[in-house]
Amino acid sequence: MEPMAETLASHGYAVANIDYPSREFSVETLAASAVEEGIASCPPQGRIHFVTHSMGGILVRHYLEHHKIERLGRVVMLAPPNQGSEVVDDYRDVPGFELINGPAGYQLGTDENSIPNSLGPVTFEAGIIAGSRSINPLLSQSLPNPDDGKVSVEATRVEGMADFIVLPHSHPFIMSAESVMAQTLHFLQHGRFEHDGQLVEHEYEKAYQQKRSQ
Repeated sequence: MEPMAETLASHGYAVANIDYPSREFSVETLAASAVEEGIASCPPQGRIHFVTHSMGGILVRHYLEHHKIERLGRVVMLAPPNQGSEVVDDYRDVPGFELINGPAGYQLGTDENSIPNSLGPVTFEAGIIAGSRSINPLLSQSLPNPDDGKVSVEATRVEGMADFIVLPHSHPFIMSAESVMAQTLHFLQHGRFEHDGQLVEHEYEKAYQQKRSQ
């Protein structure tokens, strides 16, 4: 997330780039520790925005379902498994899964133990950026296409979101793509993504919106 942090800082934001031990604890534990560390790192005045990648979006959703942040601003989630990921369902019993993904990884599937699917609609300004390019064809076989190699485009959606856009980037690198950083900045400033001009939405999203309007 360093390129993203540098980009936001260059536009006047005070940035706290929070790392957390995702392989060691559950979603519940990580949500409390990581989000509260981020809040404590923010200036005493002004709105508090969040920009998350993957599991980070679920940590923020879980925290905000149980706590209120008085100065809460906008939230941009990059490739969040808001409806869980079938990759977890298919690979949870493979040796080495826990070593790589930790206790929280087991909670990001689509079954009855899914933390994302236990959470309600978002009640804050949330913008979702999904990726539609995979560099992991093996994992993509477990996912409804299009996908980013870890999460399907459809599974990133969450009820109550303010805006949604799909960009052609993969899960591991979406956070450092120039178009993603530009769209993140635009949402933080305006509460929506730029769907026209140079920051054109992906063809998948156009087709999805046309289908909904029929």
